[in-house]
Amino acid sequence: MDISRTTLLRWAEALGGSARTGLGFTKSLYEIERFEEILKIASEIRSCAQISGLGIDPESSGDEIFDHWLQSVGDGIPGYVTPKSAIATIVGNEKGEILLIQRSDSGIWLYPTGWADVGYSPSEVATKEVKEETGIDIEVVRVLAIIDGMRRGYTAVPLYSTMFYCRSIGGELKAHPLECRDVGWFSRNNLPSPMVRPESWIPMAFRAIDGIIDETHFDTVRTPFWREE
Repeated sequence: MDISRTTLLRWAEALGGSARTGLGFTKSLYEIERFEEILKIASEIRSCAQISGLGIDPESSGDEIFDHWLQSVGDGIPGYVTPKSAIATIVGNEKGEILLIQRSDSGIWLYPTGWADVGYSPSEVATKEVKEETGIDIEVVRVLAIIDGMRRGYTAVPLYSTMFYCRSIGGELKAHPLECRDVGWFSRNNLPSPMVRPESWIPMAFRAIDGIIDETHFDTVRTPFWREE
C-alpha cells in the first residue's frame, strides 16, 4: 500500500522519541547501542518524509537528523520525550465575528496560537498570546478542543494543542510586527484565504461564537492506534 508522508513522519517521530527517552534513562551499554540503532533508523525514515519541523530542515539527511536528535537527549526525567504543548484561541466579538491572524512565516490565516510558556497556566498563555499577536483583550470562557496536531497533519512535530473559546472584552487591533502580517475580524461569509483546513475547525468555532455549547472535542481512539486514516 502507499504510505503518506504524514504517516512516515508519525512513525519516525514515535520511534525517535522512544529511542531518545530510552537513551535518557538507560545506563546499559548494550541498550545504548540498541537505542542508537533505532534512532538511526528513525532518522532515515524522517529524512524520507521530507517535512519541515522544529530545528530540522526538510532537506536534512538521515545523518544530520540523527545528530540533531542525539544532541537533544537528556538525562532521566528531563530526557523523557513528550509532545510539545500549544495554546490556540477562538475569539469572538459582539458582532459574531472571529479574530484571525495572518502568520508572518507562511501567509496562512489562522486563529491566534502559540507555544505553552513555562510559568503560565494555559488560560494565561491564551490571554497573553492574543494580546501580543492582535492587541485584543479577552475573557477565556471554556475549552473547545484538545487535538493532536501531527495526527491531523497540521504540524510536522509531535504537538498537542489546547483550544479555548474566548470573548473579546476590549483592546484595538494591532498585528505583532514579527509574528503576524495582518490581523482582523471576519464574519463566516467573509473569511480570508489561504487558511489551514477551515472545514475542520470553522464550524466548531462559529458554533461557540453563536453561544452553542458542545462537549469538548478530542481525537477519537483509533483501532489499532497506528492505522492509516
